Order: sequence, then structure tokens, then C-alpha cells
Amino acid sequence: MEFLRPATLAEALALKAERPDAVPIAGGTDVMVELNFDHRRPEALLDLTRAGELTEWSTSDGTVRLGAGVPYSRVIAELGESVPALAMASRTVGSPQIRNRGTVGGNLGAASPAGDTHPVLLALDARVEVASVRGTRILRAEDFYVGVKRHALAPDELITAVHLPAHAGPQQFAKVGTRNAMVIAVCSFALSLRQGAVGAAIGSAAPTPRRAEAAEDFLAAELPWTSPEPLPDSLKRRFGDLVGEAASPIDDVRGSAAYRKHALGVLARRTLTWAWDEHRTGERACA
Repeated sequence: MEFLRPATLAEALALKAERPDAVPIAGGTDVMVELNFDHRRPEALLDLTRAGELTEWSTSDGTVRLGAGVPYSRVIAELGESVPALAMASRTVGSPQIRNRGTVGGNLGAASPAGDTHPVLLALDARVEVASVRGTRILRAEDFYVGVKRHALAPDELITAVHLPAHAGPQQFAKVGTRNAMVIAVCSFALSLRQGAVGAAIGSAAPTPRRAEAAEDFLAAELPWTSPEPLPDSLKRRFGDLVGEAASPIDDVRGSAAYRKHALGVLARRTLTWAWDEHRTGERACA
């Protein structure tokens, strides 16, 4: 196995064009597990850790551009105010050691249905920036996932950044696991309320992460946006039911399909309560 170690992003893109079979590695929190268990044996690894351009983030015109190599620990420390749901999801990833190494770009590259950051990207209408020697293009997050652990990248492309709205209103993330830490999600859910619009997305409950579009439409139409009153339980229950209906889960060692649907409904009701309370009071809950 060759180990390719470019010093810049431009060099990395050139190497990826020459060796489209090379597997990118940054934090290595997914790739090294696959190598250790002999689930993957690529001809080459493309180490991206020296490409400093991937480890930067910036804000412009109300949008955060998050480099694909920014680790979760920095997302938590530096982006908790501007993109709180992404920070919430990042806190649930693995252990401190994994959060120091793992990245949102790596989560996208793995394209696992259970990836913790995927529902947040969908709920916030994120855009994924990818590049090759042929140029740069922007993909909607919902167009990025094309199957179980499959994405829309061309063989010569690398993920370079994610674009997310900054300070986009109340947002929440929650997940269910078999324990509180170091766990793959049984199911997860992200919610965003912004400018009269709703973003709602599920993880680990379908072949790909997906938006709960019927639930989004229902809530956007029914929320009393200008009222400071708490929401009726009937509205929360209907929203939870629609979120559960958006899922198409399987039975596996982590949980049954029926449990996943039920749990998603619970997560939807809880996160809606927290997000709406923030909308009413201006104070964030459970961040």
C-alpha cells in the first residue's frame, strides 16, 4: 500500500487525479477501522493532514465555510454560537481523542447512514464543496448521499468544505444510543427553525440520511411564528408522527425498525419543544 502525503490542497488534487483509487485519509477514525478489520485494502492512501487549506473556516455574508479538515473539537469550541446544532452533534461523536481527529469532511466521505453530522447538514440546507483539478462545484447536502455508504463524488474529487448558514435561528440535534458515549446512533434527528421555514432530518433510520419533508411542511404551516405561547401537545405529536413516517429503518443489533420509528418521534417532539422555547424566549436550551 502506498502512502501519498501532499503538502498542499493543489498537490492533493493532482495526486487524486493521477490516482483516483487512492483513499483520502484525514482523521482516520473510519478508514483505520476498516483497514484494521481488513474490510478495505486500497492500493494507496492519500493523507490530507498537511493541506492547511482544509483546516480553516470563515464567515462571509451570513454563511460559514467550514474546511473539510476542521476537527470536531474545534467545531465545538469555535462554532457553538454560529452553528449550534453542528456543535451539538459534534459533542456526541466518539471520545475526546476521536473528536480531536475526526472531521465533518470525513463524516461526509464515509457517507454512513449513522453519521452524526449528516442530519444537521440536511436540516440546515448545507452545501458541500468538492474540488478536482477540473475545478470546484457545490452540491446540496441532500444530493450528496446516493446510497448506503455511497456519495456523489467523482473518482478524482475531494471534499474541501461545507457551507452552512450562520446564526440561522433555533436549532437542535439529538440522538439515541445504547449508551451515552462511544456509540453509533440507533437513530438521530436534527431540527432548524428559521425565518418561517423548518428543516428536519433523520439519521440512522434509512439507507441514507434524509429530510422529513412532510414533517417540515406541516410544521412550517402550523407554527404560530408570531405568538409567544407554548405549543399544544397535539401539534408536537403530529410532528413526531410525521418524522417517524419519514424513516425506513431496518432491524439490526442496535435496535429494531419499530423502535427507531418510535424513538424518532420522541426526539422530534423534544427538539421541537427546545427549539420553540428558544424562539419564544431567546434562550437556548440543551446546547
